[in-house]
Amino acid sequence: MTAQQVPLWSPSPERVEGALISEFCRQISKRTGQSIEGYPALHRWSVENSADFWDTVWEFCGVIASNRGEQVIVDADKLPGARFYPDARLNFAENLLRYRDDGVAMMFRDEHGRVSNLTRNELYERVAALSSALRDAGLAPGDRVAAFMPNIPETVIAMLACVAAGGVFSSCSPDFGVGGVLDRFGQIEPRFLFAVDAYYYNGKTHDSLAKLRDIAAALPSLKAVVVTTFVDGDADISTIERAVTLESFVAGHQQAELEFEQLPFNHPLYIMYSSGTTGVPKCIVHGAGGTLLKHLVEHQLHCNVLPATRLFYFTTCGWMMWNWLVSGLASGATLMLYDGSPFYPNGNVLFDYAQDQKIEIFGTSAKYIDACAKAEIQPAVTHRLDALKSILSTGSPLSPEAFDYIYASVKTDVCLSSIAGGTDIISCFVCGCPALPVYRGEIQVSALALDVQALGEDGEILEAGEKGELCCMNSFPAMPIGFWNDDDGGRYRAAYFERFPGIWCHGDYVARTEHDGWIIYGRSDAVLNPGGVRIGTAEIYRQAEKVDAVLESLVIGQQWDNDVRVVLFVRLKDGHVLDDALIAEIRDKIRRNATPRHVPSKIIQVADIPRTKSGKIVELAVRKIVHGEEVKNREALANPEALDLFVNLPDLK
Repeated sequence: MTAQQVPLWSPSPERVEGALISEFCRQISKRTGQSIEGYPALHRWSVENSADFWDTVWEFCGVIASNRGEQVIVDADKLPGARFYPDARLNFAENLLRYRDDGVAMMFRDEHGRVSNLTRNELYERVAALSSALRDAGLAPGDRVAAFMPNIPETVIAMLACVAAGGVFSSCSPDFGVGGVLDRFGQIEPRFLFAVDAYYYNGKTHDSLAKLRDIAAALPSLKAVVVTTFVDGDADISTIERAVTLESFVAGHQQAELEFEQLPFNHPLYIMYSSGTTGVPKCIVHGAGGTLLKHLVEHQLHCNVLPATRLFYFTTCGWMMWNWLVSGLASGATLMLYDGSPFYPNGNVLFDYAQDQKIEIFGTSAKYIDACAKAEIQPAVTHRLDALKSILSTGSPLSPEAFDYIYASVKTDVCLSSIAGGTDIISCFVCGCPALPVYRGEIQVSALALDVQALGEDGEILEAGEKGELCCMNSFPAMPIGFWNDDDGGRYRAAYFERFPGIWCHGDYVARTEHDGWIIYGRSDAVLNPGGVRIGTAEIYRQAEKVDAVLESLVIGQQWDNDVRVVLFVRLKDGHVLDDALIAEIRDKIRRNATPRHVPSKIIQVADIPRTKSGKIVELAVRKIVHGEEVKNREALANPEALDLFVNLPDLK
């Protein structure tokens, strides 16, 4: 075995034997008479026997439905166009609220360290009251309900109450500006809007009511604006059109019975939004049944979520990981919610939460892990994380050095699962497996029942180590049911199926590894092409950010002399200046550890790097600015003012 082939972590035989995925394999063997042993065999069987796989998942996970129907997939070979469970009738919220006891459904912690619990019985009763109030106020199946909310229990309750009645839920976080909210909610014409009076972030209180006033006035479709008084119990909402407090809205409904509207498998559940950094966001519609089945697979088989597992993901309500997290209720998980800055009052706050509340699955972004490494945070020394079994990372590629950091500085005995997919499928194409080893810098596996391949320029399937487009060759139930207001499906087909007809092309630049894992090199539309050679941006970030002075970086290809030149922007640690010596160090690091073609022609210091609300850097928006083009939807960014740093840079002329 070479050094590169030695896993950073391997599960014990007891852990493998006790994993839900092992139990699932045994169930398939009983059901089919076939011996399924190990993940490669299971994945192969799941792709070759898609209908049997999803039907086994339905039984194994105990999906609740008033009707299942005989057919599992109709037109399975049509992409897009395949239909799953065409005769099924179910309710998403009913599946998430299946447990009724005094176990903890949700735990919430805020920036000030205050912790509160909500039992499963209490959650059920609060959803029942709110759902009854929504029905009484006129909510009908198919109506949209929007939330301009932080990641607090009331947001989960609003979603479940909406969906129980057949509504369609959509959310964004309260740090969005008015324009960004209206770019999203204005397209879907919600009937109800949930919001808070204010929220906390980085030690400060941020008012929401001023923005809410303008938002409500611009949404004539609204019947009511329901305000949770999260910060100030005496907040004045009288100037907001159609506004009512949550307490007043549910008054008289506390004893209501919870009714679950039985709806088709593909009834709209969520409307999600593309990042919107290069135009008005696309409204991506996801169906209830497909979202439920795919999340059950990912939670139980890919993450080993058991009843009462303490499941945490650091997310806002504007990122699909919030929707993914909330689905953990269907597997009996205890949701661990947190709202606020992950670095207030210091960089240990999330690890404090993990230690104090015995979090077992800890999810976050690759950028957060990088920031912890740069800040030299050492939870392995400062904390007791005995309960922690898995760490999940997504949002951008997780570098090999970040793998090293986790095992050296956080915990040695943990399954580190880098996962990737996105808003487009509200789930993962490639993800983790608690019964397999973790290799440095690699995503462990292709998701079950998804035939994921790297395709070359002409659509050929590439061998391990060859870089190409991440594509899915077969249908799966979590594919979107369409885009909002795209009646003929033209925009939907153009987004994913135009490059390779009949194949989902996701837009990630990837390579399969010798272990059947994956490495993601960045977004395909951000891939650099100097001299006609394709270079993934992640390859440059990895090397540049190894340099101690560099906090983070962003790279683009600039049109120059009928070719493309590589331009690297760096944000440095306080007290550092980009002088000739540092430029030489960065270039040398990239040249020695990548190739000479990766070396930037220009390296420029900037005070900030623009990013989306979920922390993704926006290479395309910066490329537009550098080329003198307009970025139309700046409100999609967490820090839109950072774009101004890239306007008319003298070093790029």
